[in-house]
Amino acid sequence: FIDPEPRQIDASAQCGAEQIELHTGRYCLACAESERLDELRKLYRAAKRAAEKGLVINAGHGLNYHNTLPVAAIPGMRELNIGHSIVSRALFDGLRKAVEDMARLIDDATRSPEAYRPSDP
Repeated sequence: FIDPEPRQIDASAQCGAEQIELHTGRYCLACAESERLDELRKLYRAAKRAAEKGLVINAGHGLNYHNTLPVAAIPGMRELNIGHSIVSRALFDGLRKAVEDMARLIDDATRSPEAYRPSDP
């Protein structure tokens, strides 16, 4: 579980990690659109660097039904940790529908990643 910073990615690879989980908290908490896009670009660059080092790329923290699509569209993203949001929604919609809705969002992102990619990632 690391910040999307080059030094942390490099250190993960150097210590023999096989995979990383990029912390998406700053992206998820960003209020201004420009700040959110800056954080998303950091995630894209971090994922690219991690892939170049042969690391499996996962992400999570604060992801929900409104902000997951751009992260799911990041090339090489293997796993997203979204449990809190899914369980919270399941209280109202039921677990099956909550999971199906999130799976549909992730499928949409992986089928059309260019639609969610920021300019100059």
